[in-house]
Amino acid sequence: MSTYSQEKLHGALKHFFGYDEFRLTQLPIIESVLAGKDTLAIMPTGAGKSICYQLPAMLLPGITIVISPLIALMKDQVDALVANGIYAAFLNSSQSQEQQQQVVRDAQNGNIKLLYIAPERIPANSDSFFSFLKGLNPSLFAIDEAHCISSWGHDFRPEYLKLAVLKKQFPELPVIALTASADKVTQQDIVARLALHQPRIFISSFNRPNIHYFIRQKKDVFGYILEYIKKHKDDCGIIYALSRASTEGLAGKLHEAGIKAAYYHAGMDSAERSKVQEAFQRDEYKVIVATIAFGMGIDKSNVRFVIHHDVSKNVEGYYQETGRAGRDGLRSDAILFYSFGDIMKLRRFAEVEGNPQQSAISRRKLELMQQYCEHEGCRRQYLMEYFGEQFPAYCGSCDYCTSSLEEKDATVDAQKLLSAIVRTGERYGAGYIIDVLRGSASEKIDPAHKELKTYGIGKNLKKEEWQWMVQQLLYHHFIDKTEDQYVTLKLNEKGWKILKGESELKLVMKKEKEPDLQEESPEYDQQLLKDLKSLRLDMADREHVPAYNIVADNSLIELATYLPESFDELKHISGFGDYKISRYGSGFLQVIKRYAEANNLPSRMHFKKPKKGSTATVKKDKKDKPAANSTMQSTFAMFNDGMSVAEIAAQRSLSLSTIETHLAAFVTTGMLDISKVVSKDKLAKIMATIKMSGQTMALKPIKDLLSDDYTYGEIRMALEYYKKVNG
Repeated sequence: MSTYSQEKLHGALKHFFGYDEFRLTQLPIIESVLAGKDTLAIMPTGAGKSICYQLPAMLLPGITIVISPLIALMKDQVDALVANGIYAAFLNSSQSQEQQQQVVRDAQNGNIKLLYIAPERIPANSDSFFSFLKGLNPSLFAIDEAHCISSWGHDFRPEYLKLAVLKKQFPELPVIALTASADKVTQQDIVARLALHQPRIFISSFNRPNIHYFIRQKKDVFGYILEYIKKHKDDCGIIYALSRASTEGLAGKLHEAGIKAAYYHAGMDSAERSKVQEAFQRDEYKVIVATIAFGMGIDKSNVRFVIHHDVSKNVEGYYQETGRAGRDGLRSDAILFYSFGDIMKLRRFAEVEGNPQQSAISRRKLELMQQYCEHEGCRRQYLMEYFGEQFPAYCGSCDYCTSSLEEKDATVDAQKLLSAIVRTGERYGAGYIIDVLRGSASEKIDPAHKELKTYGIGKNLKKEEWQWMVQQLLYHHFIDKTEDQYVTLKLNEKGWKILKGESELKLVMKKEKEPDLQEESPEYDQQLLKDLKSLRLDMADREHVPAYNIVADNSLIELATYLPESFDELKHISGFGDYKISRYGSGFLQVIKRYAEANNLPSRMHFKKPKKGSTATVKKDKKDKPAANSTMQSTFAMFNDGMSVAEIAAQRSLSLSTIETHLAAFVTTGMLDISKVVSKDKLAKIMATIKMSGQTMALKPIKDLLSDDYTYGEIRMALEYYKKVNG
């Protein structure tokens, strides 16, 4: 295999795909493939996995064979490649015999660079099929959605097991396996089952910073969804539901309410499913209500929200489903409605008949999904750490981190709950205990329990509030949960102390903030964006492809923001490669010129700065920060000369917060005594709040628990001191 300079690879990226920089670990992955190495690439959904094999395909001789699990996914990717001027095709059951024969001839004649085929088309042993493949002179095999080969994965597909034959038949050719969601066990399984030879493994950050995560208790779900969609009426979204009946019912109610919605599930015939999917890709439907059968084949870049009407079966599936949103990098929401009832339903589905090992795996994955839903902390941190990636305890863009926190004395309510558990013999689960507390008249309540003092004493709280209380007592280890034949709750030593009044229980409660896509005010011309979208839709209709395959929404926003006037300026707009400029450039430039002249607007291209590519996080020793940053050193020197924080900020024309951030770096290294910047009384209060809240990275949750007398800068410096003295 040949080696390629990074300059040449960047040039190819711009020429074929219109991007100035590689994202995440794309560049080292591509270099590994071009060096002829087997490669496992794990990148978040929407981060550009396909470029990791599509770009090498354009540089390598011969053809690249791509194994892809869904017909819709193949078609979408082929359409996108053709829109970039790249010769690609697929072979699957949706084509007539004549169409398939034409694809075979084109491949044999060297007219195709990427050929997509389904895994079931690869036989375990067929001389004729492998003779056909060898005759194509392949240079690379790419296996998409590689987690499907692992029984530890969330979407195991037996037909993937045959793919190990590729290394046997083509031992010298590199194989790249790609997936968005594989934990360590699944990663090892992929390598073993595909028989990859000393593969290079690249794991990008799983973080999707543009997706905002929200979890809500499951009440008035339809009312909330309807209000949300009406508020974001111009946005596209997916609503996932557990059953086929739910998808049809929800879509019907939305349609009656004036929302362009359709349903999608595996019970529909393939023609119906294709029709719905293509209509959604063309924005004819704004909302799709679907089971998880819908998703893997969707590469629609402008999905602005994903709503889970029901809980997902596992974190991997949830992560991948939420990853359908915001593929263009713009702000998007992921909203999940949670109820313990969903968990109980899913426990039944987790049982795989005749396969106790798979059942145990499914149950464990469901338990971790439940923990995510009930987690009292940053949602993003939980997701990242689930996949083995460290992340701060505050992201600023999930329901926990954007909520206001307040401390509540929950001792009395906790004693009611603990008393009910003890008085019923510690033999029941949360649902039964809550029914006793709320005085349920249900026949399932033991008559003897209706005579207890605790029967009906919990009517002051709603069912959801008691469920939250149970979650909190479990989370803080005041009660234990046993799962023998049935789930039961039992008190432990900490719980008995609460019940006996020997200790108090204070809980931090959050007041949720509603997701709002309008928070980020656009700086582009709205009417021009509409005109550009209208032109794009006309182009897409003429070519019978989804509009986002012409150019993505983020590219149109750049056009409406910077108003390029020439083909040369168009080259600096993300997504416009040489082919797209020649094919579509003049049309977009005409619309921009017409609008700019009518509104007397000049080009703003001089404001556009080249984007720096994202790279994998590199951990640095905090002690290096001040030495490496001259602006911090200047602040520190002025402080040592006796100037106050306010005086430094005024003289340097910087904010107080910025100056405090500079000084916090020196607190970390021990070069600055904390007592010189935070008073003794304030430090003690902040330290106690940090300890009580359990937050060691986040400022806002701590600020919410303190009075207005405490600044973010003081909290930041106290946090650094806390971490320093506590290791």
